[in-house]
Order: sequence, then C-alpha cells, then structure tokens
Amino acid sequence: MKTMTKHKTGTREEWLAARLKLLKAEKELTRKSDELARQRQELPWVPIEKKYQFDTDAGKASLADLFQGRSQLLVYHFMFGPDYTAGCPACSSITDGFNGFAIHLANHDVTLMAISRAPLAKIQAYKKRMGWTIPWASSFGSDFNYDFSVGFTEEQQRKGDVNYNYSQSGIQSRTHKVDAREKAPEGGTKVAATTGTDWATYSREAPGMSAFALEDGKVFHTYSAFARGLDAMWGLYQWLDRAPKGRNETEFWFRRRDEYNKS
Repeated sequence: MKTMTKHKTGTREEWLAARLKLLKAEKELTRKSDELARQRQELPWVPIEKKYQFDTDAGKASLADLFQGRSQLLVYHFMFGPDYTAGCPACSSITDGFNGFAIHLANHDVTLMAISRAPLAKIQAYKKRMGWTIPWASSFGSDFNYDFSVGFTEEQQRKGDVNYNYSQSGIQSRTHKVDAREKAPEGGTKVAATTGTDWATYSREAPGMSAFALEDGKVFHTYSAFARGLDAMWGLYQWLDRAPKGRNETEFWFRRRDEYNKS
C-alpha cells in the first residue's frame, strides 16, 4: 500500500541514521545551552537603588518583600496594562505552565512571580478566572515596568523611542513607532482586541523576564530576557517543536485556555 503523506518517508534504518545525526546536533546544542547558563550566572550584579512599591494580596510590598523570604526572585513581566480588560493571551499561555513548577522553585530558594501594571483588583479577578495560584503583584503607579524596558509611554511611541530587547545596543526586534496614523502589524489588531484595547495601547506593554538576588538586605538585578529569549519558558512551544508538523503557524491561533470551546 502506498503512503498518502507528502512528507519524505524511509525505512527504519534510514530513520535511525538520520536520527543519530540529529542527536549529535542536539547534544551540541545542549552543551552550548549549559555554557550559556554558566555565562548568565557570571554576569555582574547591578544593585537596585530605586525604591519600588507594589500592591500584592498581602498589601503594599517593596521589591525585597517580593522574595518572600528567599534569596532569589524570578519575575515574569506579564502584559496586562491598566487599560486592558484581560491579560495578554500569549502571556496567559506561558503562565499556564507556572503553577506546576512554582512549588518546586519555592523549595529551591527561588520565588517565581508575575508583575503587571494593571491595578491589583484587575489582576486578582483575572488570576481567579484562569485558576492560577502563583504570586502576582501590581506595579501600577511605579516606574518598575518602564525601568526594566517592558512598559512604554505614549510619548515614547510617538517619537519611536522604544528600547526593547536591548535595541539601543543594535539588537532590535520590537522597537517600533506607534501612533494613530500608523497601521498595526499583521494580526496586531486582533491580538489587541482580545485585551479590550487597540494596538497602540496594547503595545505600550511588552513581555519579558527578570532575575534578582537578595543578599544582606540588598537587592541586585542579575538578568533579563525579552522577545524570543522567552521561548524556552513557553512550554507549549517546546512540545510543538518536537511535534511532526512543528509550530505550523499561519495566523494567530492560540486562545486563553477557557476560550477554546467558545464560538
């Protein structure tokens, strides 16, 4: 019987030969990844001098308070601006994976927390809707998101002065100028609409992660990543990259997990 697939086919022996060749490349990537992890840990730590204040379920908190008695803090910069009616669907799909392993990190001296500019009441309602238990703080009214390049003002957008993913170092991926005269990128309007905003409002927030250390009562910034630097933390894509058809994306396809069965 002839196969019906258009994909290349072969014998088990041919598959094994190709798989062993790929395995060699995968092992090389693993070793490179281990080396990158070592280099991350060798980055100089930057003392945090500014006093940030956050709203949490337990009340007002400083950045040091967010460590919750541990010495390391991992922050996911969740796109949920003050004008959003719901959190970013992409950030939501990433955060879906946090509940399961946050407890393991907590028992290894690491607190995992989301931070957004939305007021705490909005965050609490959305967190309840999604069934998440990880800590989530509001940075509303503080400079935290702006200082860590995941929040931008209307003036910055108009001037095109948006530094994201170290764009001022020449590594550009999302630096853009957004105003009422500009057209949103393909799919941008659709994504923004899922948060109850337009593209300009939606894109004043950006995704990222940052790491902090606490020693002798002093907080240090140790690492941040943005854009494709978050791929490794996006669980569904790690699985899709190993699926027969890969990511197989032609348009914006994913939804919040409670929206798939809705018409």
